[in-house]
Amino acid sequence: MRSATRLLLPLAAAGLSAALAAGLVAAPAAASASASASATASAASAAETWEWGPTASSDTKGWANGYVRSGSSGLRIVGDLYDAGGARTCSWVKIKWLTDRGKYRTATYRNCSQSTPRTFTVNAGYMLLAKAMVCRGGATGITGKCSRWERVWTQGG
Repeated sequence: MRSATRLLLPLAAAGLSAALAAGLVAAPAAASASASASATASAASAAETWEWGPTASSDTKGWANGYVRSGSSGLRIVGDLYDAGGARTCSWVKIKWLTDRGKYRTATYRNCSQSTPRTFTVNAGYMLLAKAMVCRGGATGITGKCSRWERVWTQGG
């Protein structure tokens, strides 16, 4: 502030009008106010992301990894499920999460392709925790060789 008054004193002594001096004082204040408002808006729109995995089945022929991202409607779990098994086998991932209302929800995805990963997305909303388990199975269901439940995300870290 002292440097601003030092700048304005010679201008006032030179005979410039008070309106011009007021405009010089107001312009930097307005610029700093708009800069802080835009920084707040960009921070509010930035989504946070937490990575998880890899989680592998007990025979290590299926695995999954991904991330959890926050958004305006809660949290979204996104991941890739890989299958390295032989013919007639599939990899399965089971996602289990606890909602903010105290209810457990689950989602299950399979991948029977030995060459390409399958991307899955779970819109979990507002949740307290999420876990994932990768299993082996056939085209119709899980037959075994599952990993333990591994934590994907927990509220508060």
